[in-house]
Amino acid sequence: MNILIDINHPAHVHLFRNVYFLLTKKGHEVTVVVKEIPSAMKLLDLYGIPYTNIGKKDDALMKKGLDQLVYDQRLLKIVREHHVDVGVGSSINIAHVSKLCKMKSIILDDDDDEVEPLFVKFGHPFADTILSPAGTPRKSKKTIYVNSYHELAYLHPNHFTPDPMVLKEAGVEEDEPYFILRFNAFKAHHDVGVVGLTLENKRRLVDYLKTKGKVFITTERDIDDEFKPYQLKVSPEKAHSLMYYATILVGDSQTMTSEAAILGTPAIRCNTFVGRLHCIEEKEYEYGLTFGFRPEQSEAMFQKIEKLLSMPNLKEEWQIRRQKMLSDKIDYALFLTWFIENYPESEKTMQENSAYQFRFK
Repeated sequence: MNILIDINHPAHVHLFRNVYFLLTKKGHEVTVVVKEIPSAMKLLDLYGIPYTNIGKKDDALMKKGLDQLVYDQRLLKIVREHHVDVGVGSSINIAHVSKLCKMKSIILDDDDDEVEPLFVKFGHPFADTILSPAGTPRKSKKTIYVNSYHELAYLHPNHFTPDPMVLKEAGVEEDEPYFILRFNAFKAHHDVGVVGLTLENKRRLVDYLKTKGKVFITTERDIDDEFKPYQLKVSPEKAHSLMYYATILVGDSQTMTSEAAILGTPAIRCNTFVGRLHCIEEKEYEYGLTFGFRPEQSEAMFQKIEKLLSMPNLKEEWQIRRQKMLSDKIDYALFLTWFIENYPESEKTMQENSAYQFRFK
């Protein structure tokens, strides 16, 4: 089978990398395309995944709309050249192109309809199938619900083993407490009007946490000069290992908060998405792995951090909570590999018997 994977975000490299290697090992031809995102392309290079760059991403909303036409045109050419049977990704372009050729489109979407109206309006209607985590509020009847999270395609124990050598690279002693702070840029189309940590709260976090251990800061874009002494310099492919051993992660990023929670590291986020996204809310209220605060709740956020740091068995307790979550969920990489290579029969199987997915543990 000829398969195309579209990378639209650095996290998508992680989402698809195990699937890519599983599919190619089985003899499928897999073509990878990526928007011009330096961090995503660097990860693809690190993992040895060949790719085609289909163009730059812009921050301005109007320009984003015009860019989609360029992406569609370039993607259609690639699909025809490689005789692609199935395209998979989390971008609107896979859905659009599937209506211009014989390729079928599988869209992976773990956001609620409410927070991504443009994608719902201009992407979902064109997709052949939408895969979403179980419980995600979704109106489209094309949706297949999967009892897993995107992060379990690369952070499930079947695929991820933390490397303790990362501590040495980061300059951290064994059992030495340290904290990861993640500051987001909020430049995606669904981020319009979204607010995260204020500069004052970022400073307060650094000033407080550096009295408790080492502080590492990672940002989506350029880091503020005052925070450069804390900038994380660990190789990007080792970031998840560093996250695994961290005492706490705090930030305003959805992705890294979810990753930390999946790894069993206490995670705190502060932004106006809080209360609006099913997947991360489930991690908070069903499994107690993460906590969300809106910007006006910053005092409560700092109180929660202090309370967590007062727990003598913090990391052990979070690993217990993590195991409960893992026992309920499936290995998303194994499921997705099966679903793609058996599509569209796999869709029919899931419609008739959704419990079939629990074979992929």
